[in-house]
Amino acid sequence: MTTSEIKEPLLLTIAVLGGTGKEGKGLAYRWAKAGYKVLIGSRSSERAVTAASEIVEMLDGSASAVGASNQEAAQLADIVVLTVPYAAHHDTLESVKDVLAGKILIDVTVPLVPPKVSKVQMPAAGSAAQEAKNIVGEGVEVVAAFQNISHEHLLKDEDVECDVLVAGTSKAARAEVLKLVEAAGLTGWDAGPIENSVVLEGLTSVLININKQYGSTHAGIKITGATVKR
Repeated sequence: MTTSEIKEPLLLTIAVLGGTGKEGKGLAYRWAKAGYKVLIGSRSSERAVTAASEIVEMLDGSASAVGASNQEAAQLADIVVLTVPYAAHHDTLESVKDVLAGKILIDVTVPLVPPKVSKVQMPAAGSAAQEAKNIVGEGVEVVAAFQNISHEHLLKDEDVECDVLVAGTSKAARAEVLKLVEAAGLTGWDAGPIENSVVLEGLTSVLININKQYGSTHAGIKITGATVKR
């Protein structure tokens, strides 16, 4: 998707917490390419600045990407995307929850528990996204998405043969996230309430198992028998 294909003004600022990691950096690249203002958040501001500079360089200086601490990025953004490993999930949310009120939090985290990452292991809350909702409280819309997109695709200018399932606390919040899915050049589906995030997150372990069993690196999912409404 090119910037000209997006029909409404790009006024949102997106913070990608954990944006120095492969998945976060890939998503940030896609949104920066589409014309959004992107903030790369990290525990290390230095690493965040470096990652942001690399994204700007990849897009020939035409993108808006800036590095900051997780706290600074979350405070300045309209939409916050959490792409940290599960081991850092709780602490990262605790560190930014005071600046999330009134915003949408997109949780990309999967509760993988090494070394058995191909085995589904959900937390007591039901899913990482539900756990996030318990931490950030009622003033934040929490949406689970992007768990099943391999980072190998995101930093390349190529079509991605994998759909994005979106589950969250309200239909309005899911609709906003679906716009970002489309802006990233992906196909998204409204997968219903946040309780359904257990399926989205659990699928990641299933896909990891498929990759191991069949010698792949980027197994994904496609929804058939239905048509996305634009």
